[in-house]
Amino acid sequence: MKKWIAAARLRTLPLSISGIILGSLIAFSEGFKNSFIFFLAFLTTLFLQILSNYANDYGDGVKGTDAARIGEKRAVASGEISAKQMKNAVILFSALSALSASILIWISFGTENLKWVLLFLFLTLACVWAAIKYTVGKNAYGYAGFGDLFVFLFFGIVSVWGSYTLYNHETFNYWIFLPASAIGLLSVAVLNLNNMRDLETDRVSGKNTLPLRMGFSNAKIYQSVLLISPFILVSLYLMGTHQTKIHYFLYWILILPALKLVSIVFKTQEPRLLDKELKKVALLTLAFSLILGISLNF
Repeated sequence: MKKWIAAARLRTLPLSISGIILGSLIAFSEGFKNSFIFFLAFLTTLFLQILSNYANDYGDGVKGTDAARIGEKRAVASGEISAKQMKNAVILFSALSALSASILIWISFGTENLKWVLLFLFLTLACVWAAIKYTVGKNAYGYAGFGDLFVFLFFGIVSVWGSYTLYNHETFNYWIFLPASAIGLLSVAVLNLNNMRDLETDRVSGKNTLPLRMGFSNAKIYQSVLLISPFILVSLYLMGTHQTKIHYFLYWILILPALKLVSIVFKTQEPRLLDKELKKVALLTLAFSLILGISLNF
């Protein structure tokens, strides 16, 4: 059981739940509250994150990408779990994710909101597909440099806007896409840092990530944009929705650790040394979501 828990990489959960926490808290601040929807959304996200990690372990493992990876070892590459076993786990968590999401959609929309039901069923299938196809198969999009785009869409837009819409589907809130984009960019910052760390091993294995395409120096500039832009986007959201109470802007206290992270990245010359910064960016994203979301409810 320990090897399966390790392969699930539950330390990545804070990043994956940041979006649903913020989307839910924004909905709560507008008077839309449903604890059962929140529980099911959390459960679905957990299943999808485990699915993504298992699929990533399987895809990189069978391709040999993880053979000389930096950081914690991977289950398939190390031989602790066979490729066949991991493939079965991917199938299992695909089914669990789809089942949990289907129940969530039914609880939220019922049978009288067919257009929302169909849209969210499509998004469910898209989430499962994206979780698997990042590294699995000949046309894995992570190997073609599209990982950043998909992380932005699914960890940001779908997560924040989607969770918000589960509570409030009577009106279409265009402003929600600003905080959704903020969480999306912070999530991409984690991926970009991960890809910067793995620059040399990805070059050998043919995993053509954005840092490999743009170079280490330009990837540092890209990282700074990913970490700083979210603060501006959320300020625009607050001002655009006339939420200008001073405590709503408390999330700006996180600009200090964000700038510290930018400084560390620019000073780092050895890509492998970035490994210890990954957790910090993930926790920054979670803190950003919590501070902003909670402040909006007071």
